[in-house]
Amino acid sequence: MLGSLCALPAFTTDMYLPGIPQVAADLNSSEAMAQLTVSAMLVGGGLGQLVIGPLSDRFGRRTPLLVGLALHVVTSLLCVVVPTMSGLIALRVMQGFFNAAAGTTAMAVVRDRFVGAEAARVLSRLMLVIGIAPMFAPTIGSAILTSASWRWVFVLLAAMGAVLALIVLRFMPETRDSGQRAATRTGRTFSGYATLLRDRQFLALAVLPGLSFGVLMSYVVSSPVVFQQEFGLSHGQFSMLFAANGIGLVLAAQVNAALVRRIDPMRLMRFAVVTQTATAAVLLGVVLLGIGGLAGLLGVMWFVLATQPLIQPNAAALAMSRHGEIAGTSAAMIGAAQSSVAGIVSSLVGFLGGGSVAMVSVMFASVVGALVVLATATPAFRRR
Repeated sequence: MLGSLCALPAFTTDMYLPGIPQVAADLNSSEAMAQLTVSAMLVGGGLGQLVIGPLSDRFGRRTPLLVGLALHVVTSLLCVVVPTMSGLIALRVMQGFFNAAAGTTAMAVVRDRFVGAEAARVLSRLMLVIGIAPMFAPTIGSAILTSASWRWVFVLLAAMGAVLALIVLRFMPETRDSGQRAATRTGRTFSGYATLLRDRQFLALAVLPGLSFGVLMSYVVSSPVVFQQEFGLSHGQFSMLFAANGIGLVLAAQVNAALVRRIDPMRLMRFAVVTQTATAAVLLGVVLLGIGGLAGLLGVMWFVLATQPLIQPNAAALAMSRHGEIAGTSAAMIGAAQSSVAGIVSSLVGFLGGGSVAMVSVMFASVVGALVVLATATPAFRRR
């Protein structure tokens, strides 16, 4: 159930991707503007988490989650009938804002029950479900596009939100007890952010998942243009490509879940960031020099993306372990940093032209940023 909640924003992003060229044509706009509808959802998700996280500390996990899911259904149905690109971008911001309740609450529930390496292990298991979204969502989107308009993608997203709301209503217990809720008085609901902002190491660990996620989202946002237009892949081939990279994410998440029982999460994250920086540098060289064509690009990119599940869950678990008393606010800060940084980073791809060089350049810059943050603001590279 928690994995499905975490996967809802991913499905909302990935199922829509094969239809981006059709969206641009149908709404008489450019593909760069159509790509912004993806980045808009990420930015809206970042803002939504900042509001929903503290509310879940004050009022419990269930109520904000159910309200968010209900409003996700409403905005999805409005996307079905929206007539303009500007209206779609605005609705995608709202859609991201409301379905942010799903991922934020799921992370807070994990922290309510687990801490440290065990929390990292559970979050890695959730990555198994999250990894399924890139594997199947574009395939589902492509299947819809073969016989219907891109608007039917949002009909299906509305149905998914409704089903999840019913499951939560029936099966999810409240993990934030009444004493903890009472301690978070209404007037101080958002005061936890002051505590988090004073913790330099927490901020660094909260930003790292965003920079890492920016690597993935740079690929996700630009992949329809790069692979379907620049390299001429069909909808079906594009979906199979997404599935192959999704398998890499799933495998790496399970490797991390197994290793984190024996190796400190900080050491795993250090290894992953250094490895991702090296492989991203190779990927940039492959694209700039044209080595290996499509096969060279895909081969190296697989390894770049496969290191990500060793960064996100470990950084999030380490950050949340520092402030368990405000787990919802901590999860919101981490999620907002992740969505906002990833949204800003991935939007740069469109502004730089949207091709393979732009995609890989932004991916490399994100990885280098993660390495700098890890080295300067955490003890990852210090002795002991």
